[in-house]
Amino acid sequence: MGRGTLRVYLGAAPGVGKTFAMLDEGHRRLERGTDVVVGFVETHGRQHTAELVDGLEVVPRRGLIHRGSAFTEMDVDAVLARRPRVALVDELAHTNVPGSRNAKRWQDVEELLAAGVDVVATVNIQHLESVNDVVEKITGVRQQERLPDAVVRAADQVELVDMAPEALRRRMAHGNVYTADKVDAALGNYFRVGNLTALRELALLWTADKVDEAMQGYRAAHGIQGTWETRERVVVALTGGTEGETLIRRAARIAARSAGGDLLAVHVSRSDGLTGASPADLATQRQLVETLGGSYHQIIGDDIPRALLEFARAENATQLVLGVSRRSRIATTFGGAGIGASTTRESGDIDVHLVSHAQVGRGRALPDLGGSLTRKRRLYGVVMALLLPPLLTLLLVRARHDLNLLSDVLLFLLVVVCVALVGGLLPALLAAVSGSVLLNYYFTPPLHTFNISETNNALALTVFLVVAASVSSVVDLAARRTRQAARASAESQTLSTLAGSVLRGETGLVSLMERVREAFGLTDVTLLERSGPADHGAWAVVATTDATGCSSPQQADAEFPAGEQLVLAVRGRPLRAEDQRVIGAFAAQAGALLERTRLAEQAAAAEPLAATDRMRTALLAAVGHDLRTPLASAKASVTSLRSTDVAWSEHDREELLLTADESLDRLARLVDNLLDMSRLTAGAMTVQLRPVALDEVVPLALDDLGAVGSAVLVDVPDDLPEALADPGLLERVIANVAQNALRYNDSDQPVRITGSSISERVELRVVDRGPGIAPDQLERVFVPFQRLGDTDNTTGVGLGLALSRGLIEAMGGSLTPEETPGGGLTMVVALPAARADDQEPTGPGRRERTDLATDPTPAQGVS
Repeated sequence: MGRGTLRVYLGAAPGVGKTFAMLDEGHRRLERGTDVVVGFVETHGRQHTAELVDGLEVVPRRGLIHRGSAFTEMDVDAVLARRPRVALVDELAHTNVPGSRNAKRWQDVEELLAAGVDVVATVNIQHLESVNDVVEKITGVRQQERLPDAVVRAADQVELVDMAPEALRRRMAHGNVYTADKVDAALGNYFRVGNLTALRELALLWTADKVDEAMQGYRAAHGIQGTWETRERVVVALTGGTEGETLIRRAARIAARSAGGDLLAVHVSRSDGLTGASPADLATQRQLVETLGGSYHQIIGDDIPRALLEFARAENATQLVLGVSRRSRIATTFGGAGIGASTTRESGDIDVHLVSHAQVGRGRALPDLGGSLTRKRRLYGVVMALLLPPLLTLLLVRARHDLNLLSDVLLFLLVVVCVALVGGLLPALLAAVSGSVLLNYYFTPPLHTFNISETNNALALTVFLVVAASVSSVVDLAARRTRQAARASAESQTLSTLAGSVLRGETGLVSLMERVREAFGLTDVTLLERSGPADHGAWAVVATTDATGCSSPQQADAEFPAGEQLVLAVRGRPLRAEDQRVIGAFAAQAGALLERTRLAEQAAAAEPLAATDRMRTALLAAVGHDLRTPLASAKASVTSLRSTDVAWSEHDREELLLTADESLDRLARLVDNLLDMSRLTAGAMTVQLRPVALDEVVPLALDDLGAVGSAVLVDVPDDLPEALADPGLLERVIANVAQNALRYNDSDQPVRITGSSISERVELRVVDRGPGIAPDQLERVFVPFQRLGDTDNTTGVGLGLALSRGLIEAMGGSLTPEETPGGGLTMVVALPAARADDQEPTGPGRRERTDLATDPTPAQGVS
């Protein structure tokens, strides 16, 4: 019997229906007469899942004892002994109890597959090793149970069990996933809409890659070379020239025309590693590609059209974007078809776009005939070309009777090669011409004339001249390539040093410029910024390696643009073109680094100002709105008592005095609170942050609400990590939010306050079952002192949720509204968890509850 097949149901999160789908597949196969058994299924107490197990043969589990507790695992030996055609195995990433046959359940499944048993299994996306770190960043939870991606990728079939986040949360709210006591905590932590949406996207992308991999495998197995336009993939070819940005933006627009289009940029390098492309321009273009959501690739190939098309076909690209040739008309006429024409001719079913740009027809600079040799070596070559041929002639004239013309030609050719090795092409050509003249005059009959009597002698001299010129050219080219290779190696080492410093976090401008100074032997490197218009603006030094460095570009030996108003100025020695190209990459990095540093500083400076502005706005609104209600009540009571038109009874007088007294007390508390908040906003009052046990603060806050506070159901675990907060401010926020929930909770279910922790945060969730708020209105609850609809202001306006949010943010936390599954509103109070080094202050630093009395009126803008 051959190896069994593996079918995997992949889900984004628990509860989407993977186990249900697996069991349903088992019933379908059983109805077709297939021998199906349940190797292991975990129902998690879900009624509908348990009902599907009925009717299927379940292989008894193996019992294990670990640390005094009893566990059960899949009995691999029992399943193998039963030898079914299909085995259903749940939770592929599960870690077996120590003492089991294998450490992981997927290893159990491998044994079943090897024995010829087909397996249908389930797994969640968060358990795959390749996305584990991404899932941790999204959810704040590190998955301990993981399995290699290769296990799932090797499956014969992977089926995605998909469900919208809202549908999954409704399923949870109805108790179809977890028990009722775990629903609120799950919805508020792992099963948030944002988390589920991100996990769903991961699952969809992973499955799409698996499908794409299967399609590519099918194409390769069937020798299909043509493009299948399953989705637009646009490849843009980059030469490293200045036209690259134009081509990238054009290709990005083409890719954006269709949903899901991919952008791929590719640069073809020579196989010898030598290139005329600018590293600085390529780095800039790579950054642009990645900013536009594309990917950058670099491939090796001497035949550029062929390399481009092979890459495009390997990526199943549908379109290829090239720049129109920069060669001049003369070069195009005599040099044959360019890269664009050759690529278009061989492209087949790939659409090729030739994009015009500013560099069209400008041509390229002619190569330096002197090659890459130094001036000193070229001078030596000229001297040898002038001296060696006459000296050789003198020697050969004396040995004329022992040597023939063929030997003379070979010796002169040897001289030409030696001159080429030392001085390059031009001296070698000079030696070849002078050698041919001397051979003709001294060694070719008739002697001492420039006439040649025999045809074969004329042919020999001609061949000598052609061979000498060819050998000189080859030797010079080899020397040029050797020097370029050494230069490329030095450039790569320098740029790798730059990349390494960035990866190691060395982001200081001075350290970056110091590396430039050391690498190129400069005396000083300075980053200058123009502070005004381009023509008249003064230059200011941003950073420098020497206090006496350049104060303007005019004082520098060379300058390199680093931004719109930035210039990197260097002094010390003349720079070759190759050096300038590499320093240009450093200049671009310096400009980007300065911009990132300034943006970070601006963001850090703006945050306190924004927080102060939010607090000030809330306070001003409170002064203008909250003071009016108690003041009006007190004034109405006093005016009524002073009136002589009505004879008040003793009972009525007591009622009016009580109303006035309560209104004035409320006004006094409100003024005290506003003054405290004013001091907090102005920085005169320090928020005393210390570790706070939420299970102690919540009851105190509910006590401030009076009898109605007892109706709140509190579920805050005793072992919940302590939060870093000001206990008095936190009491006020909890009381305010709880009172709002009580006011609008019109259901038979009580208001609940639950506590949980996620990553480095501690959360309180105040859950009501009221009418709820439309999703697009959730942020309006934080508009100061406004109840949605503004229909009832008779019970007071309170400090409002805007001030509560300001208080929480002052403590480094957040207050956010969420829709309660099944109806209602959930207010989430999130605070940073206290660390071991957060000590509780003593003495005057402690805040007393009497200083922060809770406003008794319900805040507005809720539910």
